[in-house]
Amino acid sequence: MLLDYLINLPVASLIFALTIGLSIYVFSNPEWYGKLMLHPYSIYRDKSKSYLILTSGLIHKDWSHLLFNMITFYFFGFGLEAIFVSISGSLGHLLFALLYIVGLILSDIPTIIRQKDQYGYHSLGASGAISAVLFSYILFNPTTKIYIFFALPLPAFVFAGLYIGYCVWASKNARDGINHDAHLFGALTGLILTILIFPDVIQHFISQF
Repeated sequence: MLLDYLINLPVASLIFALTIGLSIYVFSNPEWYGKLMLHPYSIYRDKSKSYLILTSGLIHKDWSHLLFNMITFYFFGFGLEAIFVSISGSLGHLLFALLYIVGLILSDIPTIIRQKDQYGYHSLGASGAISAVLFSYILFNPTTKIYIFFALPLPAFVFAGLYIGYCVWASKNARDGINHDAHLFGALTGLILTILIFPDVIQHFISQF
């Protein structure tokens, strides 16, 4: 089964393995957090630090952070790459990689702008890119069930509306140390980029109801 994933869904497999491996590495080598985390203050003043946008998406704060993101990616990332391949053939692998990378980058841009003068602000995790993957998947499967806290099933399109609404509210009001801007703009990137790549997905989305 593992070999099937590597052969048929190589991009999702690589992202999954690399994110887990690097995250576990920094758990045991915390000095690497400072070298790999997103630091808007530095990026805004030194564009050579822009690589932090990518590296910050490969590491996580702790096991719960990593497990939550990787469980979400497992259930939707592999499926989305398969969908892209079913539509575009081998080009679908490249398109999936594009969605993930662009989702990661664009989800962090608003944070860099918003936090550019806050020297003590750092951010990490793949949540922005995974939000892009999740919302792209929802366009193709709007009525699939998504389980909130692994218990409460909601149709994916209902979950999407609640998720966007919560992110907008939390971005302005929450003080929980979570980068809600990355979640919000990652989700929007996933929607917009998927529609640009596959314009027919709008008709497909509507036809599911």
